[in-house]
Amino acid sequence: MQVVSNLIEAHVFRFNDGKLEFLLMKRSENEKYPNIWQMVTGTISENEKAYQTALREIQEETGLTPERFWIVPQVNSFYSHENDEVCFVPIFAALVKVNSEVQISPEHSEFLWLDNKNAKKRLAWKGQRNAVDTIYEYFSSKDINLKFIEIDLTSI
Repeated sequence: MQVVSNLIEAHVFRFNDGKLEFLLMKRSENEKYPNIWQMVTGTISENEKAYQTALREIQEETGLTPERFWIVPQVNSFYSHENDEVCFVPIFAALVKVNSEVQISPEHSEFLWLDNKNAKKRLAWKGQRNAVDTIYEYFSSKDINLKFIEIDLTSI
């Protein structure tokens, strides 16, 4: 068995009238895991850093460009029986402007902006729901014990 980290998870969010909303997209019927709701996900390309993959996938899957971008202090994991691998998935959070126009890729069939409770109801995996909780808690309360590392987009 191998341990790998070749995927990313990026939670795109906005503040709409002061309320945090998460962007979720429904996977197309012809994709792996058809019709599930998810955040932005993707495979890390060779010679690409995980945060670069997240930014690229956000652009490819949503047409959005984040204003600000953070590393979420949480890593999801799962076991793939096809490859006999345990995969660790770094998580990112991306803030976009409230009036940004979402343009989903053919990988998805529809999208919704949802508050944290409704977003969690649509997500299939507990780790993804936990990430929504972590992001919501941080940006709603600014808990001084919880630190997100922000990646300066102007320096990339």
